[in-house]
Amino acid sequence: MPNANEDTPSALSQAQQRAVSELLRVAPVADDLARRFQEAGFSLALVGGSVRDALLGRLGNDLDFTTDARPEDVLRIVRPWADAVWEVGIAFGTVGVQKSVRVGDTEGHFQIEITTYRSEAYDRTSRKPEVSYGDSIEEDLVRRDFTVNAMAVALPEKEFIDPYGGLKDLAARVLRTPGTPEESFSDDPLRMMRAARFAAQLDFEIAPEVVTAMTEMAGRIEIVSAERVRDELNKLILSAHPRKGLALLVDAGLADRVLPELPALRLESDEHHRHKDVYEHTLIVLEQAIALEQDGPDLALRLAALLHDIGKPRTRRFEKDGRVSFHHHEVVGAKLTKKRMTALKYSNELVKDVSRLVELHLRFHGYGTGEWTDSAVRRYVRDAGPLLGRLHKLTRSDCTTRNKRKAIALSRAYDGLEERIAQLQEQEELGAIRPDLDGNQIMEILGVGPGPAVGKAYKHMLELRLENGPMEHDEAVAALKKWWAEQG
Repeated sequence: MPNANEDTPSALSQAQQRAVSELLRVAPVADDLARRFQEAGFSLALVGGSVRDALLGRLGNDLDFTTDARPEDVLRIVRPWADAVWEVGIAFGTVGVQKSVRVGDTEGHFQIEITTYRSEAYDRTSRKPEVSYGDSIEEDLVRRDFTVNAMAVALPEKEFIDPYGGLKDLAARVLRTPGTPEESFSDDPLRMMRAARFAAQLDFEIAPEVVTAMTEMAGRIEIVSAERVRDELNKLILSAHPRKGLALLVDAGLADRVLPELPALRLESDEHHRHKDVYEHTLIVLEQAIALEQDGPDLALRLAALLHDIGKPRTRRFEKDGRVSFHHHEVVGAKLTKKRMTALKYSNELVKDVSRLVELHLRFHGYGTGEWTDSAVRRYVRDAGPLLGRLHKLTRSDCTTRNKRKAIALSRAYDGLEERIAQLQEQEELGAIRPDLDGNQIMEILGVGPGPAVGKAYKHMLELRLENGPMEHDEAVAALKKWWAEQG
């Protein structure tokens, strides 16, 4: 690694010191692997995000390497050495390796990717990059997305390679492209979303010329597959500063192509029809939901916070008294959420969970500020099901009023609801509410076989359970017979 001198800013010197410390930690696995490549007549270098993270003092056990060895040579070198090898990315020149190595007093488990020097580009009609192999590390680095990801450390000699000024950009916390941003984004349009994601993950600024290119080339994102867009969006949403990245996607026009419901929330307002800025409200709700997370980033909760009001533009009405209404926007929003997430190829389970949270996010307000009945509490818990914890967080996050008295009142009202849920939970199994009679008992009591009648009876008994709470067996039997007699 280069030594700092008097002219080097202190930030660079500190970054170099952090990198040396991080590289020493992973040296046992990195140096051992590098020697094997050297003995086989090839070069190996730590590269990209691994070097960037080493300089930031946050290098994990996922390591990226680049080499002049072709994939078949890489496989030949690593197979006798690795604990496991996978070839999922071999069409793109990448071989995956798993290796456990003793590091000091602990066992280090490393996930390693080794990629042949390459260049890749899209043509105007393709959704997949065309990959061709290169012969020099400089050629490999120039095709990378940003200068902070275009640094390498040649191993085992630990020579620092930074032909495009990535170290200075890292110290300045700015994202630039190694070549022109137009060339970079033309090669892979997903890099425009990666710029927003890195801004959100690292809290970096985007160089003005990069933002300009993103804005002018936003339409190019449409040739990228939905799966790649989704994965990049997930990384952004799960980052430390998602608001920053999302705002960049909206301002540059990328969100119009990949998540058009978000910029649509920037509803125009005028002096006659004042109402909340729904877009700004949404970003605040997202931040407040993140603040309530307890076990790390929660993708379902964050997506629900981001999408909870997307039904508002379709349901907006200007009332005669000057107010603006959004009646049933939660129902419309749930449908739009399902449609958008399905288009982005999210799993059926996640689509179901997020759209359900969007549908339920106003349920609490429907009961007003009065005392909740036991029946209302049971229905709230039943409808939320396993999403109840997330619904608590989403509902609390949805309060962005600047009126402190109103905010405190809403918070206390929800505290009251959670207390009621806890009280009833002690008395009843709210998380698994069932009728007091199951299907077999209903058929035996009524003397009928399987069919629609049993389903109707079951539904009736469930409604009684929700309305009145648990019943004794004889009481439940009597209620069922009474209902059956009324059916004629």
